[in-house]
Amino acid sequence: MIDTTTEFGQRVARRLAEERIAWLTTVDSNDAPQPRPIWFLWDGATFLLYSRPGTAKLRHIVERPQVSLNLDGDRLGGDIVVFTGQAAIDPAAPPADQVPAYVAKYQPGFARIGMTAAEFAASYSVAVRVTPLKLRGH
Repeated sequence: MIDTTTEFGQRVARRLAEERIAWLTTVDSNDAPQPRPIWFLWDGATFLLYSRPGTAKLRHIVERPQVSLNLDGDRLGGDIVVFTGQAAIDPAAPPADQVPAYVAKYQPGFARIGMTAAEFAASYSVAVRVTPLKLRGH
């Protein structure tokens, strides 16, 4: 999916490793886009994220699995990274506190929101997997 032989692909790969926030856009029952910031882990093929149970985001994903996931630009209209793909609840994924790369990436975030990794995993107990189908940007 990401062609790391290109400058754009190299930048996307670097940003996916370094960025802490992405924007996940789902579609509600009125066909209105609903963007929201998320924490994510890119494994080279899919995005893993966690949600609290019972959220609108999860209802949207079950009803309309087509989503987009994008990274913030450079505030000047550049460095645009947009994935479109399919999202699904992933009951086979381990809890967040049992994913070492996720814990390492978000340890400062857990502290900022006043939670341990275990408390985060208990509150954000629903794993979601986003499989990207297309990438665009510049």
